[in-house]
Amino acid sequence: MRRRSETVVAMLLFACAGCAIAFVVFYAIDRLGRNTQVMGLALGGALIFLAVALMVTAARLVVSEELEHDYPEPEHPEEQQAIEQVVAESGDRLTRKRLLKTAAGLAGGAVGAALVVPAASLGPVVSSAPLYDTPWRRGLRLVDDKGRPWRALDIEPKNFYTAYPEGADRDLIGSPLVVIRLDPAELHLPADRAGWAPQGILAYSKVCTHAACAIALFRTPKFEPTQPRPALVCPCHYSTFDPSRAGEVIAGPAGRALPQLPLYVDPAGVLRAAGNFSGPVGPSWSGVRSGKAT
Repeated sequence: MRRRSETVVAMLLFACAGCAIAFVVFYAIDRLGRNTQVMGLALGGALIFLAVALMVTAARLVVSEELEHDYPEPEHPEEQQAIEQVVAESGDRLTRKRLLKTAAGLAGGAVGAALVVPAASLGPVVSSAPLYDTPWRRGLRLVDDKGRPWRALDIEPKNFYTAYPEGADRDLIGSPLVVIRLDPAELHLPADRAGWAPQGILAYSKVCTHAACAIALFRTPKFEPTQPRPALVCPCHYSTFDPSRAGEVIAGPAGRALPQLPLYVDPAGVLRAAGNFSGPVGPSWSGVRSGKAT
């Protein structure tokens, strides 16, 4: 009975390890798809198999006998030593003991990895450089969805424009921009961004910092000053950003400002990037890792 119970516990622990490893694989390899149902079943199965293994161990393998008297002194020490030697040399016993240790170690390591691996979504482990990796570089022209360069004269007040880096993949999370024009007298940008908005033209990431939805609304007051000041709005959860104040959050669930892209106007009047964004694009490391905006 004990041997059978040990085998059952070992099989349960191996099943636990298999489920935990499956969770890690589905979580870590993006090309397998973000199938949360499969990951939930794998992690739940690992915990269930581990719980059953512990229950069987407690019920069948842990000795619960209570002794009212001390063990008597061995009457035949030589025979006792011979028996101990036979037990120590028993290959079958050692094999089953090693099997249980291996299964327990594998299950513990796999479950531990399954609990730790999701922390990778919080940010890059070694370097934060990937957070700032976008297609934008100084000198790149801003173009529309047909590849035509945006000129400063094209950007009119109270209108909303979308721009992309010329020659880059437009589906990258760091590619799309919202471009607007405000009265330069209304701008309240930080001192180190004094030259980022030539002629009052501002460019911000089009990816909301809450859930990576696209900024698709530009609120402009129709009855000043009774209506609120101009703002960029995400239609998914209505995070609202103030473009005149470096994209700071006015309302909604977004936790940080929209990253701003510095601009300059070349001699031909075309808008060009003067560098990279002011901060990481997207809502979190998980959004950046996926590489795509929604």
